[in-house]
Amino acid sequence: MELKNREDVVKNIQSRHIILQPDGTEHQLDLSKEAEVMKTLAAVGHKPLEAYVHSEELKHPSGIEPPSIKVMQAHGLVGYEPSSDSGNFRFYPKGYLIFQLLRDWANDIAINRFKALQIDSPLLYDWNDPQIREQAGTFHERHYTVTPPDADREFILRFAGDFGLFKIMKDATISYRHLPLRIYEFSKSFRYERSGELSGLKRLRAFHMPDIHCFCRDIEEGWAEYMELYRNYADLADASGVEYAIVFRIVEPFYVAHRARIIELLKYSNQPAFVEILSEAKHYWAVKNEFQGVDSTRSCIQLSTVQLDVKDAQVYGIDYVDRDGQKKGCIICHSSIGSIERWYYSILEEALKKESPTLPVWLSPTQVRFIPVSEKQLDYCRYLDIDGARCDVDDSDDTLSKKIARANMEWVPYVAVVGEREAESGLLSVTVRETGKRATMTRDELAQEIRMRCAGRPYRPLALPKLLSQRPIFK
Repeated sequence: MELKNREDVVKNIQSRHIILQPDGTEHQLDLSKEAEVMKTLAAVGHKPLEAYVHSEELKHPSGIEPPSIKVMQAHGLVGYEPSSDSGNFRFYPKGYLIFQLLRDWANDIAINRFKALQIDSPLLYDWNDPQIREQAGTFHERHYTVTPPDADREFILRFAGDFGLFKIMKDATISYRHLPLRIYEFSKSFRYERSGELSGLKRLRAFHMPDIHCFCRDIEEGWAEYMELYRNYADLADASGVEYAIVFRIVEPFYVAHRARIIELLKYSNQPAFVEILSEAKHYWAVKNEFQGVDSTRSCIQLSTVQLDVKDAQVYGIDYVDRDGQKKGCIICHSSIGSIERWYYSILEEALKKESPTLPVWLSPTQVRFIPVSEKQLDYCRYLDIDGARCDVDDSDDTLSKKIARANMEWVPYVAVVGEREAESGLLSVTVRETGKRATMTRDELAQEIRMRCAGRPYRPLALPKLLSQRPIFK
């Protein structure tokens, strides 16, 4: 099969661009007239959408290094591995804890909320397999290739979870009674991004993607699934606190036929969207949307996506047996909440927009730090705990002011200074990082506040010893 790169595939496809409002109003955009585009965006008045178009469509990224790159290293979360390829990272204990919590969050959404069936499939695939070659051919310049020493075949590392899943589904026996059928895989994937494109956890070469694919009978069932996934991902994006813009890309005949559905989704989100309308399909999908996170430099990063695939079931021969006993092809709804690394990046960047950077409490490696005023209170602090919270103790010989400064540098959300009065009364003098205010609380009251702020989120214990003196330093 002759391979074409992405530029060859899209060179004859025309695009037009609009801003679509929830009330159905369309604002035409000519991206060659930048001043007019920015004037239209200012009139629309949606700052995240303005940031997206300026950065990604008008090609004016900030050019500023995202501050999360320095922070992830300074906080001992994530580092570069000099013995690996660029864009492959190592996670230290605190950083891996955040990764695990994000993975638990993604797993919970897929398995418990969406009731998807979970699979696992290989990382490595035969590049001469005709189905894989047809699906991935336009992406071949971004593949990692592997040639075993005792084989004459070339393999590629997967760039998404599709290959193994579609092979599994081709071999499965599927009835109309089983549809719609959601399948989930937490897939480690690889893309050989160009060196100039690499940027911390935003753009890398090895990443973890929670992929959900739903197999549907027809376009109507596919749209119903698409809209349900969109609403759920919109809810999750809103709950995360990350600033984002909505983008749709859709083939022209599909836009004409299904414009009302897109407006319905924008009404749900209560915000406008940038829409690229294509003269013909350039990939397997007829429509897709992206939730584009806005970082602290006002550049953007794709987070969640939903895509309606009208091609791949035919490529792989994925059929179901209908009520009449006939085999029929599926419509596939691809979706992902977004790679774990990109959510990690976006949450760090969102924190860095604040005057006092703060992670969500459920992701904070230490949620409560106890600081004894003197040696007398140290033994008391050793045994202090808050039920369901990650608590540690600064047992260093440093001054009280230095201990408090250290907790601030680590973005600890709750810091309790324990002196003689606190030890005797059992009350805690707690400084809340997010507000900068100090409050007197019982341990039960503090536990209740943390439970409230972490409701519905996964929990894991401390990744490091409780006493700071027992912790190695990772960098």
